[in-house]
Amino acid sequence: MFSLWQDLRYAARTLGRARIKQKRTKSDGRTSTLAIRFHGRLSTNDMAKGSPNRIELLQGTLDMLILRTLLFGPAHGHEIAKHIQRTTVDVLQVEHGSLYPALHRLERKGWVISKWEMAKDRKRELKYYRLTPSGKKQLALEESKWKQLAGAIARVMWPAEEG
Repeated sequence: MFSLWQDLRYAARTLGRARIKQKRTKSDGRTSTLAIRFHGRLSTNDMAKGSPNRIELLQGTLDMLILRTLLFGPAHGHEIAKHIQRTTVDVLQVEHGSLYPALHRLERKGWVISKWEMAKDRKRELKYYRLTPSGKKQLALEESKWKQLAGAIARVMWPAEEG
């Protein structure tokens, strides 16, 4: 058990920001509960929660996808999540527990602004998010970093044949 706990802590530290929680029993001090929660969760849609095959994407990827979605115009949270899901042909699903904290984080950084507006059906108000000029600059920076990272990974995964 100690080895597993060490491995999980190492994985959490190397994968980015994570909350690690451990409960111990009072009698013998052994671990009874272990929970690791990664921030900014994006997962594959066809895999159940808790499945070992779920894909956790890099921290910051969700922010970039949200900024890119808002490049097309204002949208409320549910529209943003559905756009990402549709655009990726149901491969990626943004969980609401990650989407709204990400939107608030982007708002605090000044990359998006929000405003309550009447929905198209005029029955209720929804919070619409818009990309700011500094958000557009940040998106360009993130896209550049992403292209560089994707290129580096591609070179490792599919090296050019040596002639």
